[in-house]
Amino acid sequence: MGPVQIRTPVTEITVAAPRERILLALLLLREGQLVPFQQVISALWDTNPPTTARAQVHSCVSRLRQLLRRVGLPEELVITEPSGYRIKVGADELDAVLFATRIERGRAAAADGDLPTARDELRAALGLWRGRPLADVDSDAVRAAAAHLEEQWTAAMSLCLDLELRLGAAEEILAEVADLVERYPHHEQFRGHLMTALARTGRRADALAVFRRGRSMLAEELGIEPGAELVELHRRILNGDVSLLLAPVEPRDEPRRAARCLPRDIADFAGRADAFAGIVAALSDDRHAVLAIDGMAGTGKTTLAVRAAHAVSPRFPDGQLYLDLRGHSDRAPLDPGEALGALLRQLGVPPERVPAVLDDRAVLWRTELADRRVFVLLDNALDSAQVLPLLPGTAHTGVIITSRRRLGGLDGVQPVSLDVLPLEEGIELLERTVGARALADRTCTTEVVELCGRLPLAVRLAGARLQHRPSWTVGDLARRLRGADRRLPELAVDGRTLAAAFALSYQQLPVPLQRFFGFLGLHPAGDFEPAVAAAMAELPVAEAEDLLEELVDVHLVEAPAAGRYRLHDLLRDYAAQLAADGDAAVDRLLDHYLHSVASANTFLELADTRAVLRLDVPPPTAREFSGVAEARRWLERELPNVLGAARLASDLGRHRQICLMTRAVSPFLYGFGYGETQLDLYERAIAAATTLPSAEMEAESRNYLAAVYFRMGRMAEALSTLRLVTAIAEREGIPRLVGTALTNTAMLHSKLGQYAEAIAAAEAAAALQMDEVPASLQFKINSMIGLVHTQAGNYQQALVANRRGLAVARTMGGLRAFGIMLGEIGLVHLHLGHLTVATAMLRRALVLKQHSVNQYGSAETLSKLGTAHRLQGRLADAVACQRAARSLMEQVADVSGQCLTANDLAITLRELGMDEEARQLNEEALAKTIRIGDRYEQARALAGLGRHDQAVQLFEELGVCDLSALYR
Repeated sequence: MGPVQIRTPVTEITVAAPRERILLALLLLREGQLVPFQQVISALWDTNPPTTARAQVHSCVSRLRQLLRRVGLPEELVITEPSGYRIKVGADELDAVLFATRIERGRAAAADGDLPTARDELRAALGLWRGRPLADVDSDAVRAAAAHLEEQWTAAMSLCLDLELRLGAAEEILAEVADLVERYPHHEQFRGHLMTALARTGRRADALAVFRRGRSMLAEELGIEPGAELVELHRRILNGDVSLLLAPVEPRDEPRRAARCLPRDIADFAGRADAFAGIVAALSDDRHAVLAIDGMAGTGKTTLAVRAAHAVSPRFPDGQLYLDLRGHSDRAPLDPGEALGALLRQLGVPPERVPAVLDDRAVLWRTELADRRVFVLLDNALDSAQVLPLLPGTAHTGVIITSRRRLGGLDGVQPVSLDVLPLEEGIELLERTVGARALADRTCTTEVVELCGRLPLAVRLAGARLQHRPSWTVGDLARRLRGADRRLPELAVDGRTLAAAFALSYQQLPVPLQRFFGFLGLHPAGDFEPAVAAAMAELPVAEAEDLLEELVDVHLVEAPAAGRYRLHDLLRDYAAQLAADGDAAVDRLLDHYLHSVASANTFLELADTRAVLRLDVPPPTAREFSGVAEARRWLERELPNVLGAARLASDLGRHRQICLMTRAVSPFLYGFGYGETQLDLYERAIAAATTLPSAEMEAESRNYLAAVYFRMGRMAEALSTLRLVTAIAEREGIPRLVGTALTNTAMLHSKLGQYAEAIAAAEAAAALQMDEVPASLQFKINSMIGLVHTQAGNYQQALVANRRGLAVARTMGGLRAFGIMLGEIGLVHLHLGHLTVATAMLRRALVLKQHSVNQYGSAETLSKLGTAHRLQGRLADAVACQRAARSLMEQVADVSGQCLTANDLAITLRELGMDEEARQLNEEALAKTIRIGDRYEQARALAGLGRHDQAVQLFEELGVCDLSALYR
C-alpha cells in the first residue's frame, strides 16, 4: 500500500535493486498463486526481453532469496514451481491482505447497521495506506496488476466518508474531503461528500459553488455533464432539503435484504470432484477469485457452476446473483448495458436510478458492490468483450463465468476448462440418473456412456430416454445408439436435444468457418494434422490451421497436442450432417492420404509406388518427405487415419480408391508388422476390385495378402493365394505382376525347404517376356536365386546370383536394395568361413538397412552379425546383437524370422553355459517351424535340442549340402 518495503520486528528495508523490487511486487500481488515464467519476463522487460531472460530471472530470484535471508526471513518464502514461481506469506504479513480484511469487516458491520464499528474498521484499513501502491516499481505490467488496489482505496474511502456523514461527523471530515476533491477532481462521490459536509455545516453557498466548479471542469475537460446522483444532490441542497441537512443516523434494525437468484442445484450431480474442489477453494479465499469455466456444449459448465455457487453462498451473505448472458442461445446475446441493468435490478437498485449510458451503469454497478459481499454467476457468455464491463472492481465479490469460448481476453481470471468425463464418472452419472437398471448391466452401461462420448449432457439425455421408457433395458438403448447416424436423433427428450445444443455453437460461427467445420465431420475418428483439413476445404495449410485454432477457442475442435486436432465423436456426427459438397471433399481427403503415403513409400519400397499406381499430379497439400526417418514418423503417426480413410472409401463404395489406398499402404503394413491386424482391409480391396472389375487391382491386393499370410506363417494360404495372383496376371497379360508373384512364390518354396521349386519359380520369372523388365523385378529375381542357393549350401552359385543382384541395385540407386544385397553376400561369406569379410559386409549392410528402415532385414542381419562375433570368440557382442535382433523380429511379427533369431541366439547361449534358456528358445522355434512348415529352421531347432540324427535327416531330405550350417 505504497512503495515496496520489507519490515521485520528489528528492521525495515526498501528493496533497492529495480528487478528484485519488480519481482517481489509481482509475486506479492499474486500471493499464494503461481506466476508463470512468461509473466515474470513480461514484468521485468515490458518489451523486447533478451534471449537470456529466463536465466536472468533465475538469478533475480536467487538474489531476492538472499535479501530475504539477510533480513531474517526464510528464503523458502519464494517457491519454485516447474512453470514459474509463487510466494507464500501469512494473512497478517501482507498489508494488502490486511487492508482487504479490514474493509470486509467494515462492509459487514455496515450491512448489519453497526455504523460506528464499520467506520472504525474502515479507518484502520485506510491507515495502512502509505501512498500510491507500488509507486517505486518501474513495470507497466505490475502497475496494471496493482490498479485494483487504488480502486479499493477510493471505494473504501468513499464508503468511510459516507458512514461518517451519516454519523454526524461533517465538521470533522470537512478538511480531509476538500483535499480529496483537489486530488481526485473527477471523482463525483468525493465531490458529493464535500457538498454534503458543507451543507450540513451551514455553508450551502459553498456547497453549490463546489458543484458549479465540478460541472464546469467536466464540460471543459471531458465534454460531459455530472452524473444523476450529483445533480440530484445539488437540487436537494438548492431547495434546502431538511432531510439532507439534518442527516439522521440510520437505525441498526433495518438490514439490507440480500438477493437470492441462483438456479436450483440438481440432486443427481456426479463427477467433476477435482474441478469442484478447486473452484470452491478459490472462492473461499479472503480475496475471492474470478473464474471462467469453458468447454464444449454439453460438458456441464452451468451445472458445475451452480453447484459451486450454492456451496460457497454462505460466504456471500449480501446476495447471490445469476444472469444468463445468452451468448449461445436462440435469442440475441445480451449487450453489456442490458446485462448491467438486469444485475442492478437484482441488487434492488430502483429503475429510475439506473443510468442510460453503459459506462455510468458500470460505475454504479461497482459502487453498489463496493460495500457488499456478493456472488455473481455470469452464465453462457459470448466473449470477453461482453463480460469485461460486468466484472466488479473489488476483490471481495466472487464471480464465476461460463462460456463455450476460451475467454483469453480477461486478465486475472482463472480458467477452468472442462473436458468430457472420465469413464467411471460417466458411469456414475448414468447410474444416478437411471438407478437400478444401470446397475444391473454394467457392460451395457459402460457401452452407453462410451457411445455418448462421455459427454455429460449426452449421458443425461440417454438416462432420460431410459426413464421415459420403463420397458427398455440399458442394452436396448445401447443397440439404438450403435449406429453413428442414429446417435444424435436418439439423444433427444421432450424437445431437449444434443444437436440443438451443438447448433447454438455452430450458429455463432461466420459462414466460412461453418463450411470448414462441416468438412471436418467427414474425417474418420481420431486426431489429424492441418494439411488434411486444408485438403478437404481447398485452402492453404496455414489458413486451415488458423481456422482450426478458431474452432478450438470455441470448443468445437480439440487440440490434444501442438499441430494435432480432433472432433468429439458426437460433434463429428453433427458436423458430417452439415458438410456441403461432401462427396468432393471426401475425394480430396482420400487423394491427400493416397499421395502422401505414395511419397513416403519412396523410401520403403523398391518399386516406384506412384508409377505402379499410375497416380496423377499430387494435390498441393500432399506431404513430401526429405528422408526415410521423416517418412516413417509420418506413417506411424498417420496410420490410423490412412486406414480409416481406406475403410471410409470402402464404406462409400469408392472401389478404385480403396484398392489404391490398400496397395499404397501395404509396404508399410508388411514391413512393420501391422499386416496381420488388417486382413479385413485386403478383403475389402479384393471385393472392390472384383466389383469394378479390375483384374490388376485384384491381383495387387491378393499379392500383398499373400505376403501378410507369409509373415503370419500361414504358408499354405500364402502359396494358394500367390498361385491365384499368377493365374490372374497371366490371364490378363500383366507380366510385371506375374514376375512379382513368381518371385514371392520362390520365397515361399525356399522357406518350406522346396529348393527345386523355388529355383524353378525364380527362373520362370526371369524368363518372362516384357518390353522392359523393371529393375525392381530383376533385383528380386537375382536376390531370390541367391537366397535359395545360400540355404541349400550352394555358396558359389549364391555368390554369382547375389553379385548380379548387387549390380542391379547399383543401377536402382537408394540404400534399400544395396543394403539387402550386401547382407546376402555377407551371409555367404559367413558360411564360407571368411569371418573378417563377412563381419565387415554385415556391419555395412546393417547400417544401410537401418537407414532405409528395413525392419526385417535389420533383424536378420543383426542376428547373423552376432553369429560372426560368436565364431570370432566375442560372445558378449554376439549375445547383445542377437537379443536385439530377436526383439526387433518380434516387432516385425514375422514367424519364420522369429525362429531364425531364436535358433541363432540359442547356439550362442549354449557356448556361454546358459543351457536352459537355449533349450527354451529351440523348443519355441521347433513348435513354430512345425506349425508353419519352415523345415530349414526346424532342422536347426532339432540340432540345438540334441536331436542330431533327426536334424541331419531333415537337411538331407531338403538337399542342403552343408550340414555344418545346423550349428552355425
